[in-house]
Amino acid sequence: MARRRSSSLVYLGIKGHVIALNRLTGDEVWKTELKGSSFVQVFRDEEYLYAAARGEIFCLAPDSGQVLWHNPLKGLGWDIASLASDAPLGPAGDISLMATSVQRQRHAAAASAT
Repeated sequence: MARRRSSSLVYLGIKGHVIALNRLTGDEVWKTELKGSSFVQVFRDEEYLYAAARGEIFCLAPDSGQVLWHNPLKGLGWDIASLASDAPLGPAGDISLMATSVQRQRHAAAASAT
C-alpha cells in the first residue's frame, strides 16, 4: 500500500540540490546535495521524488530528502532529462509541478543555446 501523500511541501531543483520548502511558509524543510552545480530536473509521483542532474537520476524520499537509489546513466551524457512515471500522479498539484518543470527545461535549453 502506498504511503499517504504529504501536501505540505513544494520541491525545487537548483544548482545540484533538491530543496523541500514548506508550501505555506516557504521555510526550508530539507536540502539534499546531488551532484555538481547544474540544473536539476525534479518530478514527483504518488510515492517518490525523482531528480536528474548532470546525467544521473536520483530517487529521493519526499519527506526527508534521503537518496534511496541513483543511477549514473552511463554513456548518455549530461543533457536535460525528461522524467515520467507510470505511477498515478495524485492531486492536480502534480500537474502544475510538471508544467513548471517543462517551463524550466525550456528556459535552461534556451540559455545554454546562447
